[in-house]
Amino acid sequence: MGSSDTLLARFLALHPKLIDLSLGRILTLLERLGDPQKRLPPVIHVAGTNGKGSTIAFMRAILEAAGLKVHVYTSPHLVRFHERIRLGAPGGGRFVDEAVLVEALERCERANAGDQITFFEITTSAALLLFSEHPADVVLLEVGLGGRFDTTNVIDHPACTVVTPVSLDHSEYLGDTVTKIAGEKAGIFKRGAPAVIAPQELEPTAVLEATAERVGASRILIGAQDFNVHEDGGRLVYEDGDGLLDLPLPRLSGRHQHINAGTAIAALRAAGYGGLPTHAFERGMLDADWPARLQRLARGKLAELIPAGAELWLDGGHNPDGGRVLAQAMADLADRNPAPLVMIAGLLSTKDARATLAHFKGLAQVLFAVPIQNALVARPAEEVAQLAREAGLNAETAGSVEQALREIASRSWSGPPRILICGSLYLAGEVLQANGTPPV
Repeated sequence: MGSSDTLLARFLALHPKLIDLSLGRILTLLERLGDPQKRLPPVIHVAGTNGKGSTIAFMRAILEAAGLKVHVYTSPHLVRFHERIRLGAPGGGRFVDEAVLVEALERCERANAGDQITFFEITTSAALLLFSEHPADVVLLEVGLGGRFDTTNVIDHPACTVVTPVSLDHSEYLGDTVTKIAGEKAGIFKRGAPAVIAPQELEPTAVLEATAERVGASRILIGAQDFNVHEDGGRLVYEDGDGLLDLPLPRLSGRHQHINAGTAIAALRAAGYGGLPTHAFERGMLDADWPARLQRLARGKLAELIPAGAELWLDGGHNPDGGRVLAQAMADLADRNPAPLVMIAGLLSTKDARATLAHFKGLAQVLFAVPIQNALVARPAEEVAQLAREAGLNAETAGSVEQALREIASRSWSGPPRILICGSLYLAGEVLQANGTPPV
């Protein structure tokens, strides 16, 4: 038996493009594997630009708190591919182990027989194969890119479909306006399945609602119209037509996580899990974990480099709307506990760095641009610094995150700084690995 690393490297050569949105190839492979996508537990299918993973994290935490076994498929991974496939188990799911993953990948490789197929298509096939063969109560399935032609869009009868906030990202594949992108995301809606639409701007909401109506979704739940979530007295209050939940504030930081938590609850209720005990929803708020999304690194090798009393935060947000919610979260932290904000950022060349960083103008004292080591399309650090300057920030470069942290520690600040590492999930993965705190 080979290693997963060897197999995954081999899969990269099976198609000349890393991304080629289509359903024909994966449907052919799934048919050869016995159509595992037709033998799954109830599936909740989640698309959107930002918040997909956090929404799934809340759903998983709630369902597992109720004692259910939950399969989860997300992408991309931060440190190891195994993070993408979580197999449900009593007491909480676990990342797929190496031997189980290798066996599934080898079966998919044999069934594919050398035909042209993308990396994401063959690995998604392996995940669906594993989900069909390991008993569980629910599958939480995250769209990889878009929705309509995304590899995961092979579920004919989901228990529920969800679209989290839509904004501009991956425009080269999905379109250059939020209405076009929303149209692609809406491609996961299915006849007879409830469609849950997170609170968002009017334009994408209109497209999503119209598409759900056209395909014949059994129910359409629109945030702020059909369900509402807000903070009141240090509690999270969720309301919809089925009643009210008075819950603890989420463990995940940032007010945007209130929307993700509310969307998760709406999806579970729409999918038939509204009758879970109240304590499951309460534990879900406190137990939900989603690494590199406004994650505080309180210990680890990199955390040891920061000045006494300083804070170290990590976020993988990489598009303008992600920058907006992250800047708002930093501003909220500053309101509660003022501290000079210092940024360390690395971004890909496929992302709008200037628009993403512009939200931090007047908020960050200085930004250190760093290279991303393990991404083929990473922007050079000097280019990131220049774009940050054009966005109105004071920017410098550093050779690495570690070098930037040492430079920050060597300088004088008005008080212990709040340090934010951001701009890319690739960078976030490198940071977690260097810090010695990979996802578990």
